[in-house]
Amino acid sequence: PALSIFHRIAGVALSAGTLLLAWWLIAAATSDAAFDTVSAVMRHPLGLLVLFGWTASLWYHFCAGIRHLAWDAGYGFSLPSVHRSGWAVLAATAVLTLLTWVGVAMVL
Repeated sequence: PALSIFHRIAGVALSAGTLLLAWWLIAAATSDAAFDTVSAVMRHPLGLLVLFGWTASLWYHFCAGIRHLAWDAGYGFSLPSVHRSGWAVLAATAVLTLLTWVGVAMVL
């Protein structure tokens, strides 16, 4: 039940993060000063923490969504399978989030 609740929470976090993405895109289209403001906010340690959380939410929601698709197809309902797939979702989320941020660090 906890992973299902986290899936919903991740969906809400994605909505909030998408507002940040929209702010960034609008600022980029508006002016250099507006873009610099958004960039400064997102490069602040708190902004980076929010972006890291948004990335983790994105990957978690993606991986949990694949798990739900398997369930919709009728696979993975035995209790051992549920536990394995739950741990797989968490592991994949951690790996994909870290790989994303390693890529970000290489660009910065």
